Amino acid sequence: MYSGPTRTFDRYWPTLRDFGLIGLGTLVQAVGLRIFLIPAELASGGVSGIAQLINYYTDWPIGLMVFIGNVPLFLVGWRFLGGSRFAMRTAFAIAALSFFTDAVLWLPFFPRNGLPNDLVLNSLYGAVVAGIGYGLVYRGNGTSGGSDILARILNHYRGIPITQSYLITDTAVILGAGFIFGWDKALYAIITLYVSGLVVDTTMEGAGTVRTALIVTSQPAEVAAKILSVMERGVTVLSGTGAYTGKERPVLYTVVTRSEVQLLKTIVHEADAQAFMVVGAAHEALGEGFQPFKKQ
Repeated sequence: MYSGPTRTFDRYWPTLRDFGLIGLGTLVQAVGLRIFLIPAELASGGVSGIAQLINYYTDWPIGLMVFIGNVPLFLVGWRFLGGSRFAMRTAFAIAALSFFTDAVLWLPFFPRNGLPNDLVLNSLYGAVVAGIGYGLVYRGNGTSGGSDILARILNHYRGIPITQSYLITDTAVILGAGFIFGWDKALYAIITLYVSGLVVDTTMEGAGTVRTALIVTSQPAEVAAKILSVMERGVTVLSGTGAYTGKERPVLYTVVTRSEVQLLKTIVHEADAQAFMVVGAAHEALGEGFQPFKKQ
C-alpha cells in the first residue's frame, strides 16, 4: 500500500494545525496586550496581569515575567493539563506568548504607546483582540497557562469549580490593579475580562458557559476511558436504539468547559473516526467540577 508524502502529511497535519493556531493565537494576544491593555494600565487577570503590576514598579520585561510566573504553575499543574500532548501545547503557548509580548516592541512600526487614549476603547478593543487570541489557542488544544492551570489545580485539590476558580484568581489580580493603577481602571478591567470571555465563546463557536456532548460510537469503552483518564470528566452511559437499524447502541453523555471542547473532539475522533457527536450549550452545570448546589 502506498504511504508516501500525502499519507505522512495527513498524519502530522493535526499537530501542525494545533501549533499553528496556538502560535497565531498567542501573537494576537500579545498585540492586544501591547496596543490596548498595557498602555492603558488595564490588568484584567492572570499571570499577564500580575506581570503588569510588577512592571509598574520594576520595569522588568512583561513577557519575561509571564514566562517566569507560568513555569512553577506549569510544573505543578502538568498532570491536570489533559495528558502530555495537551501539556506540551500549553508549554508552547506559554513560551510563545512570553516571547511575542516583548518581541513585538522590536518592530519599528509597532506603536509602543498604544493607539487610542481612551479607557473605554482600550478596554473594549483589548478584550476583543485578546479574546480572539485565547479562542485560537483553545482551538489548538492548548491553554495560555496562568489562570487556566491554577483553576485546574484548585479544582482538583480543593474541589472548587473551574468557573469559580477563574473568578477567584482574576478577581485577586483586578483588586491588586485597583490599589496600584486606580479603581477606575480596575472597573474597566472587569469590563475587559467579561467581554473577552464572550469573544472567546464566539471564537470557540459557542456561547454557553459549559458544553454538553452526546456521543454515539462503536467504541464506547475506549472513548469513555479516555475522557475519564485524560480529561478527568465524568461520563454517563445511556441506552439507545437506532430507529433505522433497530440495533441497540450505547450513547455517552458528558459535560465539559468551553476550553475542553476541542480536546474532546480529538479524543472521540482518534478512538472512532465514524463516531457521531452533538455538542450543545448549557447555561449552568451543578455538581462536582462545576458550580456547587446551593440551598434555597
